[in-house]
Amino acid sequence: MKKSTWILLPLLFVFPLFSIAQDEDDEDWSMYDDLELVDEGDIKRYAKPTIVGLSPTRFLSVSFDMQTPYTMNLSAARFPVSQGTGWGVDEAAPISESGRVNFTGGMRFNSNIPIISKSNLVWQSGLNYMRVGYNITDIEADGNASGLTSILNENGLNNLNWTNTFFVPISEENFFIFQGSLDMSGDFGFSLQPFNTIRWSLAAVYAKRVSERKRWGLGLARTYRVGNLNYVPVVMYDVTSADRKWGTEILFPARAHGRYNFSKDALLLFGYELEGQSYRINDFSAGNNSYEIRRGELRPRIELQRKISGPFWAHFQAGYRMDWTFNADELSGSREFFRGFFGTQDYGMVNNLTNTVYFNIGISFVTL
Repeated sequence: MKKSTWILLPLLFVFPLFSIAQDEDDEDWSMYDDLELVDEGDIKRYAKPTIVGLSPTRFLSVSFDMQTPYTMNLSAARFPVSQGTGWGVDEAAPISESGRVNFTGGMRFNSNIPIISKSNLVWQSGLNYMRVGYNITDIEADGNASGLTSILNENGLNNLNWTNTFFVPISEENFFIFQGSLDMSGDFGFSLQPFNTIRWSLAAVYAKRVSERKRWGLGLARTYRVGNLNYVPVVMYDVTSADRKWGTEILFPARAHGRYNFSKDALLLFGYELEGQSYRINDFSAGNNSYEIRRGELRPRIELQRKISGPFWAHFQAGYRMDWTFNADELSGSREFFRGFFGTQDYGMVNNLTNTVYFNIGISFVTL
């Protein structure tokens, strides 16, 4: 380096300091006479959306779901009654069609992307897809059979879902959670089914974050979790023990799990989840009416989650798939109706699936 350069280097530091000193001398400090420090008590604080110890939130997830073999039994389908609220098949409807289901399952994709993440509002949105494919053999059918086994064997069932979740704190402890979903479900392929068959779900929960290890909430949901439209109360209860080993993750009745944390990179969940939706069968949907399989499952299960690398986690789930309902309804003009737990409306078909073991394995991009 040239000697002249070494002489100039100190000046590079001196001139900025001189300039700052000049600015300070010229500054009119009287303009700050009325400035007051903010009192910490005036700062609005809000509840945090999570507690410690919870299983990681999955931003993106890809998994494969598979059920072991079982038997499918289907009644005849009566077309249609004028009311459009069922086809007059009662619970004693005889079996007209049966088959051995060697495989049930397919790929699943889930997303939960933060759109807004502020202290006073968190908005997450996600597009989801679930495939339920079938391989059915040994089909036995009488003259009244609908042929549904062949339709399921060829087309399977698909679900497209858009879910938005809003976390809205109103104080340092209290908050609301709102969630809305739109579902298009049926035996459609690349050509989607009519948009008036989209079913919507909604949930609202008022909750309290008691501490960094406990939160609870109460609410109400409009849901298709077990196939039929239903309105149910919601109970949320998440807690983590003082040693951060044990805990619960409960959003009853949709799901309820106990949790054991082996470490910060591995945990075990044990409990159950309800799964289902109302699926339109195109071949049986006459005119503007919609024939829909009310698929609902209760899944007792265990799930191991483990960190692979960085934000990537893997999970392995094993459980018992219990048939809640696989009955069918005809919806006049595709308009939904309410049966709930105690409604007496007849079904279009009365079907049942024998219970079986299932597995789910996947990988997720998460945040802790």
